[in-house]
Amino acid sequence: MRIPIERMPNRFYPDFKRVIIRYFENGEARSADLVSKVLAMSDADVELALSQTLREFSKRHRNLTQKFMEHFEKARDVLKNTDLDMEAVGEKQMLLIGAYFSLEYSIVSAAFFNPSMVESNDQTGLVEGSRRVIVSFRATGEGHISSIVFHTGIIDKDGTLKFEESGNYVDEAVVVKRYDYDKGVFIGKLREMKVDEKIISMVMDRLNDSFIYGELRRAVRETLESNNQNEEKKRAISQIIWLADSHYQIKFSHDTHISERVIFPISYTERKGIEDARFVRFTDDDGEVYYYATYTAYDGHAILPKLIVTRDFYEFEVKPLHGEGAHNKNLALFPRKINGKYVMLSRIDGVNSYIGFSDKLNLWGQPRKIQEPLYPWEFVQVGNCGAPVETAKGWIVITHGVGPMRKYCLGAALLDLEDPSKEIGRLKEPLLIPNEEEREGYVPNVVYSCGPMVHNDRLIIHYGLSDTSSGFISVQLDKLLEKLINSNDSN
Repeated sequence: MRIPIERMPNRFYPDFKRVIIRYFENGEARSADLVSKVLAMSDADVELALSQTLREFSKRHRNLTQKFMEHFEKARDVLKNTDLDMEAVGEKQMLLIGAYFSLEYSIVSAAFFNPSMVESNDQTGLVEGSRRVIVSFRATGEGHISSIVFHTGIIDKDGTLKFEESGNYVDEAVVVKRYDYDKGVFIGKLREMKVDEKIISMVMDRLNDSFIYGELRRAVRETLESNNQNEEKKRAISQIIWLADSHYQIKFSHDTHISERVIFPISYTERKGIEDARFVRFTDDDGEVYYYATYTAYDGHAILPKLIVTRDFYEFEVKPLHGEGAHNKNLALFPRKINGKYVMLSRIDGVNSYIGFSDKLNLWGQPRKIQEPLYPWEFVQVGNCGAPVETAKGWIVITHGVGPMRKYCLGAALLDLEDPSKEIGRLKEPLLIPNEEEREGYVPNVVYSCGPMVHNDRLIIHYGLSDTSSGFISVQLDKLLEKLINSNDSN
């Protein structure tokens, strides 16, 4: 028999009103024509058009004129090879041109799903038995471009979950740093590493004097596709990627509420979406606390597993994950090291569940298979649903299984506390099956989570409903553990 669950009343749905300002691409010819029209306007007409725009949109965004100026600069760069005199443009003309090169983008218009919950570092001012939490969501808008957004709330001693109201604005990071590589310096370092000169030339000749990580990945891909490389040359190419373990940092203004911060695609590798971030509150051996999140970057053709690091949810560092153990989707970090090593779950072959151990957080070798589909509801594939939860009896892993008609259900497994490559038990039947409400959505018949959390004597599981909205369930922890421990019995 299935273990009883309690569906909680909290729901999150798409919200058309959550908008950010994006740059409006027009191409050189249309951009030149548009700017020419603005430059031909009288000063009075420019001021009137700008005033009307600010009056209509200033209540919807912070720092609206700052965005207009940023977008003017982008437009000026597009038009640098035209006959337009962009240096003689006045301030109000700049702002109006910037407005014409701006658009509102609704980040949650299509879907709001696959949440991940962690305990906040700020536990001040709470009633005993309560806990403040931060929940990340995959927000999806026009063009199915996914980003990461956050909400914060409190779970009281009885397990009731109440979220704070969202802020009035949505802000992207106010500071973005994206690492630019100097080709000469980069080649010099490769030579220090004694990388084969022919391989260096094959890859680096495809790049400009300055390049970013995504461009290097493309050059490597082209090199691999255009040449029949042996294993030795492939290893040399992997050294180039390793050296190029680039990252970017983003920083949000401290006057933003956490619900107002959106991590929108920045790098080349994620320009079509940041998918399914799995946050975990990680305690290092020295007691320091970090928040890590694995996620899938999507560029429209290929995926790249990446890692987010933050300590306060204001400043974030983002970098790629490397190695055979970081292939495919479905990566989830454990909340602490085990026997001195980082530990991560994965599904590198798309079907089975694996576990990897590493000395480096962003480099993962060949993992070990620990689970494969056993029961009819998971015959298509089995994998994790976010960071494992530590209990005295072992690591609880919420799993997902895919069965007939590509229906996704949630299950649970228990891994050994000291050697999590050993499975102690696994539910024979699903923990959560999509009901009539939950099965309808953008992708029907799917319930999916990016990580549970223990509060008092209950396991709180937050989950996506058919890739459209989000909900929460709770399970009595002792009953779940008992079921898992006894799952291998013949009865």
